[in-house]
Amino acid sequence: MAPAHKRVGFLKPIVDAQNIEIGDFTYYDDPNGPEHFVERCVLYHYPFIGDRLVIGRFCALAEGVTFIMNGANHAMSGFSTYPFNIFGHGWETGFDPATWAAESRGDTVVGHDVWIGMQAMIMPGITIGHGAIIASRAVVVDDVAPYTVVGGNPARPIKQRFQPATAQRLLDLAWWDWPMEKISRNLDAIRGSDLTKLEAAE
Repeated sequence: MAPAHKRVGFLKPIVDAQNIEIGDFTYYDDPNGPEHFVERCVLYHYPFIGDRLVIGRFCALAEGVTFIMNGANHAMSGFSTYPFNIFGHGWETGFDPATWAAESRGDTVVGHDVWIGMQAMIMPGITIGHGAIIASRAVVVDDVAPYTVVGGNPARPIKQRFQPATAQRLLDLAWWDWPMEKISRNLDAIRGSDLTKLEAAE
């Protein structure tokens, strides 16, 4: 946890789940404590399904961010989406697991240096690109390109943070993969807006 902000904590040291991977320095902010991230924020995530939640390095996750995983999906190929089979009493007879498996949308992947605002909801199988910003209470139902700001329900692009050529140069630099010593030496360039200075970092 951050010493001056008890509600903020790095997730990698406190999340121990076989189907969740979180990069260094990604944090969650919650007045009830970041240690409750998995139980409060990652819903319908069952190991037997096989989908993973992958979050990169240096991401900022605000209070109430929710990741809906594939376990929330219902079979939609028939006339009813009601999950009769999970209640037993003979209703499981004849259930074809393939109809449910067909609804899986795969892993949910959040890139590096992504900021996700308060109470945003990320639906199953979404990929959010590096440097993207997800506005508060957005409902993300489609992939988000790198360095794109999205918001709304359903979330739609609001603006690009940088010109395409600048965004590509930042992706090529991938400062989040630098050794910690290099990141620490070049913080002014990383949090600044002089791309030439960042590219010249040693």
